[in-house]
Parts: sequence; structure tokens; C-alpha cells
Amino acid sequence: MKSLLSTKYSAGAFNTAMLLIRIVIGCLMLKHGYDKLAHFEATAQHMMSFLGIGSKATTALVIFAEFFCSFLIILGLFTRFACIPLIITMCVALFKVKNGDFFGDGQEAALFLTAYIVIFLVGAGKVSVDSMIGK
Repeated sequence: MKSLLSTKYSAGAFNTAMLLIRIVIGCLMLKHGYDKLAHFEATAQHMMSFLGIGSKATTALVIFAEFFCSFLIILGLFTRFACIPLIITMCVALFKVKNGDFFGDGQEAALFLTAYIVIFLVGAGKVSVDSMIGK
């Protein structure tokens, strides 16, 4: 019972938590990106034109972030760099598409945004390709 109330944590617990967050968040977003990739034309017809670059270019950037960057996060490869496009994508989804509705339609984007900011700040953890490269 004493350990449940403790504020201390081990390095192993931290690294396990980071692995779990990377895999779960990465797989959930990977599904979103795969759906957009598989139905590119239909998605591009409904996608907004971000910064005037066109809906197809915007869709390609969103697929890059949601599919390819999510895959990198799952592996723990270039994790902090892979978080940047996802943070931008979730900011656009939350503030532009969902009008900053944190507690309504934008709740999912807000949760993803929070997770990506945490991963960006903390890094991938020891159970990652980044950690293996650093040795």
C-alpha cells in the first residue's frame, strides 16, 4: 500500500510508460492516417486547403504526419522530429477544424495533441531505436 501512495518512480517504470504511450498513441493515429491514405481522393475532396496550398497537398501532409510519423513514433526512431508534424496537425485539427472545442468535438484532437507534446518533451525512452542509436 505504501508504494501505491509514493510519488517516486523507477527508471524502468518510466521507460515502460513511455513505450506504452508511444505504441498506443502511434497505433491509434496510424489507423487515422491509413484510412486517409487508402481513400486519398475521397479524403482530399473534403479536406480544407491549409495556407492556400490546396486540398490534395494538405491531405498529403496530413497523411505524412498521421501515417508515416506515427510509424516512426511506434519504433521510437527520430521521435522528437516525428512529433513536430503531428503536433502541427493536431493544432490545426483542434483550433481550425474543431474551433477549439476541447470538451466536445475536439476532444480526440486535444488528447492526441497532449500526448504528442509529452512525447516531444520527454523523448522516446530507453526502449526505442533512438536509444539504441545513442549507445
